[in-house]
Amino acid sequence: MDTSNNTTISKLVLLYIFDNMEIPLTEKSIIDICCREDRNWISYITCKEVLADLIETGFVLETGNEKEKYYSITADGRSCLSYFFTKIPTSLREEILAFIKENRLNYRRRQEYDKDYYKNADGTYTVVVKIVDPLGSKLELKLNVANRAVAKQINKRWEEKASEVYASIYDILID
Repeated sequence: MDTSNNTTISKLVLLYIFDNMEIPLTEKSIIDICCREDRNWISYITCKEVLADLIETGFVLETGNEKEKYYSITADGRSCLSYFFTKIPTSLREEILAFIKENRLNYRRRQEYDKDYYKNADGTYTVVVKIVDPLGSKLELKLNVANRAVAKQINKRWEEKASEVYASIYDILID
């Protein structure tokens, strides 16, 4: 359902998504959630405008740093949503809730588990994996590996193993 013609509904939809995701979201995640062709809950341009309006009115909080900004609903935003969420069509609310239930963990992982690799002058590769949150890095590891295949394998497995790695390191260091 395209709500792009109704700015008020678009604002409520965005607040509804923030409220139900229960995690701060990057702009990239917001755009992906709202504007994908198969969903199109809010058009791209409307989404950017609505996000800016919600920040300006104090219904959405912007945190993070210059590299990555995170957005989350404020107490005022929740209060506003509680009064007006019924203006969002029931079918759309149900569609959003079903999507969030199915995809919340994937978005959390995409945002919290960062990964990259690059080739060094000597032909080896450096893999950089991170666990980040809106306040900054919780963990950053740089690993030198022999070849690109190993670097790609580490990157591929990072999202599924990051929490285990963090817990193991934490436990080893705390004992």
